[in-house]
Amino acid sequence: MSEVIPQPMDKECTVTGNIRMTRERVSVESKKILKNNRTVDVNQLVPIKYKWAWHFYLDACANHWMPTEVNMARDISQWKDPNAFTEAERHVIKRNIGFFSTAETLVGNNIVLSIYKVVDNPECRQYLLRQAFEEAIHVHTFQYIVESLSMDESEMFNMYRENKEIYEKDEFSMSCTDGIVDENIDIYTTEGLQKFIDNLVGFYVVTEGIFFYSGFVLMLSFGRQNRMPGVCEQIQYILRDESIHMNFGIQLINSIIAENPEVWTSDFQAYVVKRIRRAVELEKNYAKECLKFGGILGISEKLLGEYVEYIADRRLEKLGLPKQYNSSNPFPWMSEVIDLKKEKNFFETRVTEYQTGGALEW
Repeated sequence: MSEVIPQPMDKECTVTGNIRMTRERVSVESKKILKNNRTVDVNQLVPIKYKWAWHFYLDACANHWMPTEVNMARDISQWKDPNAFTEAERHVIKRNIGFFSTAETLVGNNIVLSIYKVVDNPECRQYLLRQAFEEAIHVHTFQYIVESLSMDESEMFNMYRENKEIYEKDEFSMSCTDGIVDENIDIYTTEGLQKFIDNLVGFYVVTEGIFFYSGFVLMLSFGRQNRMPGVCEQIQYILRDESIHMNFGIQLINSIIAENPEVWTSDFQAYVVKRIRRAVELEKNYAKECLKFGGILGISEKLLGEYVEYIADRRLEKLGLPKQYNSSNPFPWMSEVIDLKKEKNFFETRVTEYQTGGALEW
């Protein structure tokens, strides 16, 4: 058989398949967050244009952890002790484990089913792949907790379909995914791109930036008393991961808007504010249900509601939108939990030095 000699390639020579043969190299200037549409080779990571996305990826890798590394012996002993928790406290613990057990799956599904297919920039996709893996770790975490504490698995994982307040939060999140998996959505139109931004706000700002935070406060409050130390250590790690997820997502949203300023109309901004206000209502309803037997550990429904408003204002400001509540932070100790440069973790169970700097916004 005679040897096949490659022919010289023209600058714009196209062959069959999805790879274009060309001597033209990818330039930083030609890369975009999305809508590259084969004008840029999305398979080439370098040259890196969005260094913030690459640094989020590196930080996430440096923060790697696994739930099975955490010792649950003391948690098991405490949970089995009928006198260790009040009825109100047990209700709070079960509600939050039930909520998180499926909420993390919803976030992972949204990355795979909607965000990854639209965001075709390679450095952003590199982080999205890492985030999807972390969501799988978080799902694993709650399976590990439920199994370790001998909880009813079906009760915990089906709670989002049985409890009205959890259902409404998850329905809010899932509606964002439904709008993007619709094949009729065209991100090359203003309406279609606004729909995608709505999806990003729904998951990065609302789900990971608001809906998780009542649960974080309630569960980490037990850790402050050295109760449920293994569960709280894992939730602290999840809080750290989610802070990076949220900040990546907000940077992604702002970058898309900067490259497509026509989508950020006054009407659309008002719509986003309205959506976030609705999310605050849902989260306050959830907090009320969690505390239906009364406040615990110095946390009341009123204080938790103020905290939800406080973090919502911070999310709005990061999007360049006006604050809506002007509430103060009733739980300043949460700032200590998110500090990733601690020599020892907040619950004094093991060294948890993270390589990420302490400048994370949460």
